[in-house]
Amino acid sequence: MPRVSPFRALTYDGGVAGPLDELTAPPYDVISDPRRERLLAGSPYNVVRLDLADGPHDPAVEGNRYERAAELLASWRSSGVLSLDDEPAYHVYEMRFELGGATRVTRGIFAAMDLEPWGGSVLPHEDTMPGPVEDRLCLVRATRAHLSPIYGTVAGPLAAFRALLDDVTGSEPEAEVTDDEGVRHRRWRFPADARIAAWLAELPLLIADGHHRYTTALAYRDERRAVSGPGPWDRILTLIVDAASEHVPVLPYHRVQLTGDPPAGGEPVSSLPHLLRALDDDELTYGTARRSGRGVRLELHRLDGRPPTVDVLHREVLDRSAAGGSLRFTHDADDAVRAVADGTAVAAYLLPATTPQRILAAVEAGERLPRKSTFFWPKPRTGMVMMPIGDG
Repeated sequence: MPRVSPFRALTYDGGVAGPLDELTAPPYDVISDPRRERLLAGSPYNVVRLDLADGPHDPAVEGNRYERAAELLASWRSSGVLSLDDEPAYHVYEMRFELGGATRVTRGIFAAMDLEPWGGSVLPHEDTMPGPVEDRLCLVRATRAHLSPIYGTVAGPLAAFRALLDDVTGSEPEAEVTDDEGVRHRRWRFPADARIAAWLAELPLLIADGHHRYTTALAYRDERRAVSGPGPWDRILTLIVDAASEHVPVLPYHRVQLTGDPPAGGEPVSSLPHLLRALDDDELTYGTARRSGRGVRLELHRLDGRPPTVDVLHREVLDRSAAGGSLRFTHDADDAVRAVADGTAVAAYLLPATTPQRILAAVEAGERLPRKSTFFWPKPRTGMVMMPIGDG
């Protein structure tokens, strides 16, 4: 993977800003309008005021959201709400959560990663859209900071890296917060250590979350280099996780078909819980929901091919029957079936979870998965650590 290095992080000072659970937020692209309002109401210093600031989206309009975010960030730094590390360091990060009836843990390290074009040792698995890239680019131009990290996995296993995480996470964290999904997020500052870059050097990084942010960072780097040459804009804030040593759930985005013909065939299933338990990425089984009389008919289907199931489903079914803008996406199966029941959708396609290893295998085979193919969960909390990329 590209070179990684320690960095001077911006973090909240709880003595000035208040409790951390009122300051952080999910990544910007999973925040609904009602959720944003709740976050805004929680604290005048919640990071959503930077990441999704108020104001017009047009950067040419006075008082636009990007200008306001930059002004607010500068104010928080000068007033001590946010403080900058004295020396470059790494930050160890842990997410502890319940899934499948068991407690799971995902751990990794925040680092500054050198940017490089897609397709070398940084591997995307989904396409990006120009709208979100332009929005994030305007924000980076204004704030000159990475407010939230990208999240990437390496194949591993890295025994020495895991031993370091074991050692660091055995002590009391510097920061801790439990989010509204019950995920406990903890962070430790760790001194610069040359071994970390050496351990990671030979492994490609699969982007788990943050394709638009990485694309944005590349565009910003190229703009700044054209004027000023190399600089701090050559790096991006990255959470790096060893997928072979840590538990990295890859949950599905279910497909909701708004127009067109519903699917035919399939094996009838009596209830949604039974259907969800039958979904299997190994066997390429997926479920559907469609209207039948006054109710909803649930069915199980099987595909032929190589996982992940979502890729084969698009190539064999959805790219023909639900092309264009006829799909919306949700990681809530109940929500998908409700859309069919109330007549909003003609069908729903329910998908199994997959693994980082299967996504990496598809990418290394030269494939690019359909949009919204994976929902890596949990996600690092925005506001736990930020990275300035200004001129000094």
